[in-house]
Amino acid sequence: MWAIVVAGGSGRRFGGPKQFLQLAGRPVAAWSVDAARSVSDGVVLVVPGGPASGEPGCSPGTPTMGADVVVAGGLSRAESVRAGLAAVPDEAAIIVVHDAARPLAGVPMFVAVVEAVRAGGAEGAVPVLPVADTLKRASGGRVRSTVDRDGLVAVQTPQAFVASTLRAAHRTAGEATDDAALLERLGAAVCTVSGDPRNVKLTRPEDLEVAEALIGAAAR
Repeated sequence: MWAIVVAGGSGRRFGGPKQFLQLAGRPVAAWSVDAARSVSDGVVLVVPGGPASGEPGCSPGTPTMGADVVVAGGLSRAESVRAGLAAVPDEAAIIVVHDAARPLAGVPMFVAVVEAVRAGGAEGAVPVLPVADTLKRASGGRVRSTVDRDGLVAVQTPQAFVASTLRAAHRTAGEATDDAALLERLGAAVCTVSGDPRNVKLTRPEDLEVAEALIGAAAR
């Protein structure tokens, strides 16, 4: 079993690449690599496009964050995952994909998605949270409609998949905001496990402060 930690984004909304910023004394991406290693035989870290260590001709200065292989990502999230897939050994039966921007995904969540796939009955497993807010469609500065929340969930990473199915989904070269969406297009079954509200995504600078506070509270 292998894991791919996607840290290839430019951090446009954050104001720069946040995956290498310090979080409680460690780089953001290192938190994700460590958690992924708890369930994996190997970890591939995908960094922003350009030279990356771990491949022939790559720059030795690129930080590995403890990953076994570091590869350069593409222009989109899906392209970055495909770059990571290319570095995963063919014999891997299950592959976990995790966004480095979620550094507080704990070991239990990694275990939960992997065990859900191993249990059979689904080709993938994703952590979800119920949607608490009222949702509306809006355009042009006006509310157009209210969305029925029944059955809606917010999806997190890590996400685990049967390796052959994940590879097949990415061979379509499709684009999606998460890998489960590509499996859905194939008609593959994706099951859910309970997400964690502490598994925050670092999207804006203030999110880093929230993550610091959560780590501090857990340490007390």
